[in-house]
Amino acid sequence: MLKEAITYSIARDQHVRLVQLTDPHLFADDEGHLLGVNTANSLAAVISTVKALSYPADLLLATGDISQDFSASSYRNFVEAIQPLQLPCHYLPGNHDDPRIMHLHMQGERIYGQQRILIGNWQLLLLDSTVRGKPGGHLADAEWQLIRDAIAAEPDRHVLIVMHHNPIKVGCAWLDQHWLDNGDELLAELAQYPQIKGVLWGHVHQQLDKHYPSQDGMIKLMATPSTCIQFKPQSSYFALDMVQPGYRLLELRADGSIITNVYRVPGERFSPDVQSSGY
Repeated sequence: MLKEAITYSIARDQHVRLVQLTDPHLFADDEGHLLGVNTANSLAAVISTVKALSYPADLLLATGDISQDFSASSYRNFVEAIQPLQLPCHYLPGNHDDPRIMHLHMQGERIYGQQRILIGNWQLLLLDSTVRGKPGGHLADAEWQLIRDAIAAEPDRHVLIVMHHNPIKVGCAWLDQHWLDNGDELLAELAQYPQIKGVLWGHVHQQLDKHYPSQDGMIKLMATPSTCIQFKPQSSYFALDMVQPGYRLLELRADGSIITNVYRVPGERFSPDVQSSGY
């Protein structure tokens, strides 16, 4: 049975504006560091950058790896950290999250873990791509069925697919071992639906903007930088990039087009340990 969606009262002819934050890798302790970067501080810096831009967003998407240590406090820390944005937050799990602890402690006013959002002329589907105990992803049968049932229920709305894992390989040999292992099948399926306009994810700690051909033109494919450490693009081995933490803004237009940009914390405030060989 298709679960009930969260609905926002935005007119169908209005644009929908989103902020995406991903992969903050928070700890219970605000002094926790990941490969030389204080992840609480880097998230706070990203949020300050979002606020400074004064983007008129309708909601926030948090696309996984909220926690690095699986602690209840790390999830509560995230909820507290995003309060200055004053936005509804919709979240999904990443491979570093414990979904049970996540759902118990990602709590607060306008904090949501549901998988369907109806807003303006759009339907957002937040998929769970995680496999317990594994860094790579896989979409289970229930997620495929969710896509089909949700589109059947709202055939006149454009669709944005949101998840944690990358459905395409990004050109990093070490990282592409941990992609969505049925990503090729997913994109082939999505291409059959004219409603689907974009796929959005995190996980890869770098920006990527590509397109995938569909029956109705092109599906926009979007990967977003982490709010903490960044992985060096096109690297065959584990390597960190020196670019700053970032986030993505999206404008989902009523006609089904998507306008999007990635922004980063200004300056050179965060310097990871580039000698690290993994994490």
